[in-house]
Amino acid sequence: MSRQLEFDIFRYNPQDKGSVPHMQTFVLDETENMTLFIALNRLREEQDPGLTFDFCCRAGICGACAMVINGRPGLACQTKTVDLPSQITLMPLPVFKLIGDLSVDTGVWFREMYQTTESWIHTSKIFDPDAIEERMDNEVAEQIYELERCIECGCCVSACGTARLRDDFLGAASLNRVARFVVDPRDQRTDRDYFEIIGNDEGIFGCMGLLGCEDVCPKKLPLQNQLGFLRRKMGITAIKEIFRK
Repeated sequence: MSRQLEFDIFRYNPQDKGSVPHMQTFVLDETENMTLFIALNRLREEQDPGLTFDFCCRAGICGACAMVINGRPGLACQTKTVDLPSQITLMPLPVFKLIGDLSVDTGVWFREMYQTTESWIHTSKIFDPDAIEERMDNEVAEQIYELERCIECGCCVSACGTARLRDDFLGAASLNRVARFVVDPRDQRTDRDYFEIIGNDEGIFGCMGLLGCEDVCPKKLPLQNQLGFLRRKMGITAIKEIFRK
């Protein structure tokens, strides 16, 4: 016999002056292999067409359906209702700008992050489209690929104690992005160059090491390994700068 699920969902439209933040309860019969993505679409189709939430790929790749599920950031498309109690509370991700209900704008945040971290290969080489592709060691390529698996869903930022307290903190996704270029042999930036970007409280030294980012990452990225790697590297760079003076 299937369960009846009770959804307590945050509702608020910041563009409507008459809208007031509140929780709204929906009841839905659970079906086999139901995910929160399926449940939310059914609620919108069958009960309230005005319910706002984001989705795109439905396969845990785009990160659009990230939300707070029973107090924990996660992806709606990857979360099966069978793994949850019959009462489910859904909230929008904190830190990011609210669009409405469960929908937030992560795009502006990540676009600013890319600009701050200068997220592109820095090289003095002139691109030659006719040249043979440069070879890279498999081990290095695998390191880069591992860091590139981040889908920028925003779960790690929403679970970060520092990001919740300070809007100037780069967050694990940004620092993971920097680590990706640190290990890339094509990028000609030095440790001092990276120190100018993340060697401060807004960057790597603002991390409190609470492990929330890695705990909620839907792609299971080893974020704390990368943060530790950058913290050691920037700490050594800072010491070298002191003695250089």
